[in-house]
Amino acid sequence: MTLQELCRKYHVRFKKRLGQNLLLDDNINRIMVEAADLSPENDVVEVGAGLGALTSRLACHAGRVLAIEIDPSFMPCLEDRFGTDEHVRLFRGDVLNHGLDKLLAEYVPGGSSYKMVSNLPYYITTPILFHFWESPVYFARTVVMVQEEVAFRMGAPTGGKDYGALSLATRLYAELDIVHKVPRTCFRPQPKVDSCIVRLRNRREPLYPDVGNVFLMRVIRTAFAHRRKTLRNSLTRSGDFGAPRNAVLDAFAAADIDPGRRPQTLALDEFAALAREVKVRL
Repeated sequence: MTLQELCRKYHVRFKKRLGQNLLLDDNINRIMVEAADLSPENDVVEVGAGLGALTSRLACHAGRVLAIEIDPSFMPCLEDRFGTDEHVRLFRGDVLNHGLDKLLAEYVPGGSSYKMVSNLPYYITTPILFHFWESPVYFARTVVMVQEEVAFRMGAPTGGKDYGALSLATRLYAELDIVHKVPRTCFRPQPKVDSCIVRLRNRREPLYPDVGNVFLMRVIRTAFAHRRKTLRNSLTRSGDFGAPRNAVLDAFAAADIDPGRRPQTLALDEFAALAREVKVRL
């Protein structure tokens, strides 16, 4: 049965507010699964299972699949397709409201090797990426479809127009591969933008263990909250950052970074050096 036929059978209507689009080309799902390099030892989390086109491919290659779907209108189709499949577990809910460690312990207990493969709802792409990056569970690979502009931001070079907090977070947590461009014509309803499949080979160990990823990202986010401002203005006047003005100014000097620079001019190593000096002064 085709996806269009499944839509008619289950009276599915794609919701714009949830960023839902029907992917017409199943070859795209094949490319995603190949990029994930799955084996029977892997347990896979899929966010936004929809009608289960990607789910069915994942189930053929992974040990187990935890398919997560927020929209209850998709669940009858998913339950009919996978309700008796021993390789697939279904969960209806918002993944951002649940700890991944608890979900995995309940639905795929005893696992030891995890990956995430998803056609992500575009409106929450960044929060979902951080939810997996910051989870206590290590996901060796993340393969996701994102808007093309998001892929550009993830891989943007230092100083580029797309360079920002997401670019730095991607470098901090993973090594990025742009796998495949997906034109908007592959979807119904057709979105206004093209998409990309990206692969994140996530780092098992932090790049800057003495700084910590969470603290470093707090510094980065604060710096980019007003990207046209100088670092001095962003980091010494932010109530969210929580560091005394003098401590931040001393950290600039110790890290040998000009506080008159703007955040998009700093590489990740420079942000890490600055965050390190701030942290020791708190």
